[in-house]
Amino acid sequence: MTLLPVYDRDGITLWQAEYSDVLPMLPRQCADLILTDPPYGETSLEWDRWQEGWPHAVCPYLKATGSLWCFGSMRMFLEKAQAFDCWQFAQDVVWEKHNGSNFHADRFKRVHEHAAQFYRRSTPWAGVYKQPVFTLDAAPRVTRRKKRPTHTGHIEASAYVSEDGGPRLMRSVMYERSCHGYAIHPTQKPLGILQALIEYSCPPGGLVLDIFAGSASTLEAARLMGRRAVGIEANAEHAAAAVERLSATLPLGAVS
Repeated sequence: MTLLPVYDRDGITLWQAEYSDVLPMLPRQCADLILTDPPYGETSLEWDRWQEGWPHAVCPYLKATGSLWCFGSMRMFLEKAQAFDCWQFAQDVVWEKHNGSNFHADRFKRVHEHAAQFYRRSTPWAGVYKQPVFTLDAAPRVTRRKKRPTHTGHIEASAYVSEDGGPRLMRSVMYERSCHGYAIHPTQKPLGILQALIEYSCPPGGLVLDIFAGSASTLEAARLMGRRAVGIEANAEHAAAAVERLSATLPLGAVS
């Protein structure tokens, strides 16, 4: 039986299957960026099952210049550190959300998640694609005026004014409201976080790969950023919801 994608339009492809069945069908080193949100394996929920071996499985499908961004908790990354032994850690960012989850009443309420960036050990960091992201929210500097001493006579005061709202290198702590209230997947990530990671790590027109596509947030963010994307989702219900979501959004440049 031939395996076919459930959505394939305008450079965005979604497969409803196990990633182990789809990856062999893809060209080696096809992805400029792997961006994914795997099950963390922290709860007893049916869908929250850590998939053994996936960090090794995706490595051959990433270009030498590419990188992997993986969402997770500190607990997940510490407990599963050996699973990432084929990768070199680069950096992490923190997604701060307006609400959070609390599995234990005797701990701080967790209102954040991590996304960690890795790259292939065979590639030096200088050879990894990266495009720093800037936000236009630099605060204005205090305006300073200096006056000459009175004995020197009248001289106009000098003013130093900086631009309000100028460019500022994006911070590693990113605030975005969670998708609570409209999410179609239990761990759906907001587009703002995904778009920032895609802009930083995937060149325009490049390919983003997500093997735990869920509700297709990564694919939707890639399309909005002018990138191509391949998503794989094993759960039939989630994949169906992702297809509906992708089909309801016009591609870039389309006229309604």
